[in-house]
Amino acid sequence: MEKSNNTVVTEFILLGFQSIHSVEILIFITFVFVYALTLAGNITIIILVLTSRQLQLPMYFFLSNLSFLELMITSTVMPKMLVNLITGKKTISFVGCLTQSFFYFLMGSTEFFILAVMSFDRYLAVCYTLRYASIMNNKACFQLLMGTWVGGFLIILVPSIVTAGLPFCGPNLVNHFFCDSAPLLKLVCADTSLAEQVDFGTSCILLLGSLLITVVSYIYIICAVLQLPTAQGRQKAFSTCVSHITVVTLYYGSSIFIYVRPSKGNVLDFNKMGTVLNTMVTPMLNPFIYSLRNEKVKNSLRSVLKKSIGILKK
Repeated sequence: MEKSNNTVVTEFILLGFQSIHSVEILIFITFVFVYALTLAGNITIIILVLTSRQLQLPMYFFLSNLSFLELMITSTVMPKMLVNLITGKKTISFVGCLTQSFFYFLMGSTEFFILAVMSFDRYLAVCYTLRYASIMNNKACFQLLMGTWVGGFLIILVPSIVTAGLPFCGPNLVNHFFCDSAPLLKLVCADTSLAEQVDFGTSCILLLGSLLITVVSYIYIICAVLQLPTAQGRQKAFSTCVSHITVVTLYYGSSIFIYVRPSKGNVLDFNKMGTVLNTMVTPMLNPFIYSLRNEKVKNSLRSVLKKSIGILKK
């Protein structure tokens, strides 16, 4: 036993979906397609916001940063998973595993704060229309953005330190396709109750706290919109919020299912499906959700395409 306790894990094996090789090839092809769409869609949103004058507004500034976070979250997980699927070598170094976990949760935590800030932005746009431009100036937008990154870093700092300080002395089989916190804690050869409580507590603060800001913002928005005198005005006000509400529902729903509940029984297989939604499906859908319902984004895209076609013709 003493020898076992002195054994230090230097790498982990990511079990992934534990499928036969023929099915893993199909999964690989599907995920390559999803990853390509995610990259193309989110990069397009970022380029449009940076180059289009009509998108130089706080709403689109935060949207471009949301797209950047979606790119980073997906790229933290997908490349390594795709390499593991195609090569069959499913190992990841100890340092690489902890690094992947840290950046995944940093980007994910920051995204929740971005979604809350976007809700607050919509609240100001609807409830303080005349003062909106002066309130949400460039300085305020930059400060809010920095606040989301600082908040994301601080909320995961303690859980990351606690997990990194735990002893891993075998086994080294991670029942996931990336280094998520729950399957990692199952490999610790010590009492993990403190780490689990810290994870659960910070998840509750992050998810439910940021969700509360979103819910309160939309309560005020709904009350303000219902007081508008015309149906056309109410429809226009609501239309600016529909895309954001859709993304919030997808992201919070899957995340609360995964993280905001104590571990009971073997739920890791269900968590994998929720994580697929968070790390692959939602980042892929976000650019389409925002662009298909937003005339300014669609007009900017048409303008860029026309310019590109014109340059090619020359």
